[in-house]
Amino acid sequence: MPITVGHDTAKTRRTLKAGTKSYAYYSIAAAEAAGLGDFSRLPAALKVVLENMLRYEDGKTVSVDDIKAFAVWAQQGGQNPREIAYRPARVLLQDFTGVPAVVDLAAMRDALVKLGGDAQRINPLAPVDLVIDHSVMIDEFGNARAFQMNVDREYERNMERYTFLKWGQSAFDNFRVVPPGTGICHQVNLEYLSKTVWSDKDQTGDLVAYPDTLVGTDSHTTMVNGAAVLGWGVGGIEAEAAMLGQPISMLIPEVIGFELTGRMMEGTTGTDLVLKVVEMLRAKGVVNKFVEFYGEGLDRLPLADRATIANMAPEYGATCGFFPIDAETLRYLRNTGRDEDTLALVEAYAKENGFWRGADYAPVYTDTLHLDMTSIVPAISGPKRPQDYVALTDAKTAFTREMAETFKRPMHKQVAVEGEDYTMESGKVVIAAITSCTNTSNPYVMIGAGLVARKANALGLKRKPWVKTSLAPGSQVVSAYLEAAELQDDLDALGFNLVGYGCTTCIGNSGPLQPEITKAITEGDLVATAVLSGNRNFEGRISPDVRANYLASPPLVVAYAIAGTMDIDLARDPIAQTADGKDVYLKDIWPTTAEVAETVERTVTREAFLTKYADVFKGDEKWQGVDVPQQEVYNWPATSTYIQNPPYFKGMGAEPGTISNIEGARVLAILGDMITTDHISPAGSFKETTPAGKYLVERQVAPREFNSYGARRGNHEIMMRGTFANIRIKNEMLDGVEGGYSLGPDGAQTSIFDAAMAWQEAGVPLVIFGGEQYGAGSSRDWAAKGTALLGVKAVIAESFERIHRSNLVGMGVIPFEFTGGDTRKSLGLKGDETVDIHGLDAVTPLMETKATITYGDGSVKEIMLKCRIDTAIEIEYIEHGGVLHYVLRDLAKAPAAAE
Repeated sequence: MPITVGHDTAKTRRTLKAGTKSYAYYSIAAAEAAGLGDFSRLPAALKVVLENMLRYEDGKTVSVDDIKAFAVWAQQGGQNPREIAYRPARVLLQDFTGVPAVVDLAAMRDALVKLGGDAQRINPLAPVDLVIDHSVMIDEFGNARAFQMNVDREYERNMERYTFLKWGQSAFDNFRVVPPGTGICHQVNLEYLSKTVWSDKDQTGDLVAYPDTLVGTDSHTTMVNGAAVLGWGVGGIEAEAAMLGQPISMLIPEVIGFELTGRMMEGTTGTDLVLKVVEMLRAKGVVNKFVEFYGEGLDRLPLADRATIANMAPEYGATCGFFPIDAETLRYLRNTGRDEDTLALVEAYAKENGFWRGADYAPVYTDTLHLDMTSIVPAISGPKRPQDYVALTDAKTAFTREMAETFKRPMHKQVAVEGEDYTMESGKVVIAAITSCTNTSNPYVMIGAGLVARKANALGLKRKPWVKTSLAPGSQVVSAYLEAAELQDDLDALGFNLVGYGCTTCIGNSGPLQPEITKAITEGDLVATAVLSGNRNFEGRISPDVRANYLASPPLVVAYAIAGTMDIDLARDPIAQTADGKDVYLKDIWPTTAEVAETVERTVTREAFLTKYADVFKGDEKWQGVDVPQQEVYNWPATSTYIQNPPYFKGMGAEPGTISNIEGARVLAILGDMITTDHISPAGSFKETTPAGKYLVERQVAPREFNSYGARRGNHEIMMRGTFANIRIKNEMLDGVEGGYSLGPDGAQTSIFDAAMAWQEAGVPLVIFGGEQYGAGSSRDWAAKGTALLGVKAVIAESFERIHRSNLVGMGVIPFEFTGGDTRKSLGLKGDETVDIHGLDAVTPLMETKATITYGDGSVKEIMLKCRIDTAIEIEYIEHGGVLHYVLRDLAKAPAAAE
C-alpha cells in the first residue's frame, strides 16, 4: 500500500542515489535553504521527528510553523514544547496487547456498520506486525522434552486466541502475524523487521526514502532505538488510532544527552552497564523526554549492548533511548542479513540528511549526563524495582537489609520441604531464568552464560535442587549460535534447557513451582527469591510464590542457580564445592572478555539470521493447521471465555458529548508511590477465589485452564475483574491489607470489582488517588480500559508515567496532578470522602482547576489540581469518550472518496 505524504512537498523534496537506485527524500538541508530555520545542531533523534514534519506538511495537520518550532527548540537550549502531529511508519504488536487491539478493531467494524458505514473502512493504513511471544508458560523445565511440552500446552490453552488472530490476518489489510515459537517481538523487530531507513512508493508513484519509525503496544518497543529506529511504546488504544491513520499528538520533547566514554572492563557485561544507566536516569528524571546516547564510548559499544540499553527506556522512564546511525549500525545490519541495497540506502541517507554520527557530532541537548564505562562493575537490581541498583559486592548486605527493613522477616528461619532432604528459608533462589527481550537478544551475555555453564560443568557443579531453571531465547538465532558453539549441552547440564521462544518468566509466565516448595514458602511466610535476566521485577509479577526479584545478566543467573541463595557474597564467597571438597569461586567459572568475543565472532553469523528468518511468517504445523473463518465482520462466539465483544461502543451516537464536571464522586482506592501497570492490571496467574476466577468457574472452566490475565485480555469481563487485583497492591483505605480490596457503599470490605459495580449501580462516579510515578512500567492499555470500565472518572496522583497518562485520556478518564505540595497523605485521605472537580466544562490543556473534598466528618477542603489533558486534541478525545470513539465517528462522517 503506497505511503501518503503531505501536499506541500516542493520546498524540501530532493533526490538521493544509493547503490543502484534513486530515491526521493525530504531534505533537512533544503528546509534550511528555504528559510525555515537552522536545524544543523538538532539531535539525531529529533531530526527523525523533524523529517516526519517535512514529509507530512500539508498546512493543516502539519504546518510550516510546526517545522520552524524545531529551530526554535535548538535556539532555546533544547526546549519548545509545541504540540505536533507525528505519524510513525509502522506499528508493532505482541499477543497480550495485540489480541485486545484486534478485538477493538473488530468491535469498531461492528459499530461502524451500525452507524451506517462500511466495515472495510476499519483497516490498518500503516503496516502492522504482531508477534506471538507472550503466551508460552514454563510448565515443564530442566529436561530435553520441556520445549515441545510447553509448546503443546501453549496451543491447548490459546487456540481460541490464535484462531482469532489468524482471522484478523485474513480480514484486515496491512496486518501480518509472526506465529508462536519464533521469538520475542522486540528481537524479531531488531533482527529482521527493521531497516533503519525505509523506502516505499508514495501516492504519486515515486520511491521515497525516510527514517524507519514505529510505535508498539509493548513498552520495550524502545529496544530498536539501538539500531537508530525511533520507536516507543504506546497503549493499544493509541496504536489502534495510529493504525487507522490518526496522527499521534505529542509535544516536541526535551532531549537528554547521555555521554558514554571509556570502555567496559574485564568481567563486566552490557547488563551491568544498563542497570547503572537505569539508576542514573531514573534519579535524573526523564519521563516524557527523549534520551540520546553519544560520546567516544559508542565507538567501542556493540549494537547488542546498545539495544540492551535502549530496551530498558521504560525502566528509566524515558520515551526512548536513541543511538544515532554510525558504522556499528551498518555492521549489525549486514551481519543480521539485511540486503546490500538497504545497507547502501542507510549509509547514503544518513550522511546526506544529517543523521550520521561522525567525529564532529555535537548537537544541542536540553541537559546532559556522563558515564565513564571503566567505572562499571558487576551488579544486580532489586528486589522490587529496576532502578534499585546493587553492586554485586554489596548484594548480600543489601538483601539482609531488605529482609529487616522492607520484608520485616527473620533471615534464617528454616522450613522442611516434604519429601526432600533440604529446607527452605528466606533468600533461597527458587527461580533462575534466562529470559526476556533485554538480554536474550545480546550474544555477548548469552555466550557468556554458556561459557559459565561450560566451566561449571568441567568442575562438576550443579544447580541447587530447589531452583527452577529455564532458558527462553529471544529468537531461534540464539539457539543456532549456542548450538554452533556447543554451549547448549553445557546449559542443559545445569537445567537451562530450552523452554520456549518468548517472554516467559519476565511477563509472569514462570509456571508453577514444585508444590512442596510452594507449601514450605507459604507455611513459613518466607521471602523466596527469583533471579532473572529481564527488565521488570515489580511486586507480584514474576511468581505468586516469590517476593524478592533481582535483575541480573545471564551469566550471573547461571551463577545464582549454582549458589541457590541471595544470602551469599557471590563476588567473594565460594559459590559451590567440587566433589573432592575444593572451594569454587565466581572468578573460577567466569569467562574472559576475549573468550566471549572470539566465540561470538565465530558463531554469530549472517547465514544463521538468513536461515532462521527465511520463513518467519510460516510457522510450524500446529500454526498452519489453525482453521480460520473468512469473513470481514467477526462472528463473536457467545460461549467464548477468551474473546468477547467489548462494551466501549454500546449505545454510541453519531455526535460526541461534552465534558462535565465531576460531582459527588467516591473514592475507590488510595494508592502509594510507583503504582505500576502490573499493580493496576496484572498479567500473571489468578486463583478461583478471585472475581476473575469465580467468573470462569461459573462458566465451567477448571482452574487448570485459567491461563493468565494476559492471555485473557480479549475478554473484558475477565479484565474488569482483574483490574487492581495484583496480590501485592495495598489500598491505603484499608489497614495493612494486601490485594485488590476496597470498601463498598455499605462500608464493608470487598473486592475492588464488586465495590465498583455496587457504586455503578447506585449511579455514583469514582476517583482514585495515587502517589508519584503512577502507572509506571508496561504500556498495557488494560490498565486504563479496566479503570474506565470500573466507573472511574478521574485519577488524581502526584505524577504520572507517560504511557499510562496517555492511555487514561484515550479511554476518557481524566488524569489530575496535585499542586502546591498537596498529596494524599498531607490531605489525610481515608477513603470516606466525596470529591467534586470543577471547571471541566471549559477545560484547556494543562489548566489548573478547583477540587472540593468533603471528608467523612463533614469538613470541607478546597485544593487546586493540574489537569493532565496535555493537548487540544486530547480535549476532543475526552469529549468523544475516548480516542477510538473519536476515530470511529470521524470515519463514519468522512466521504467515501477520502479513502
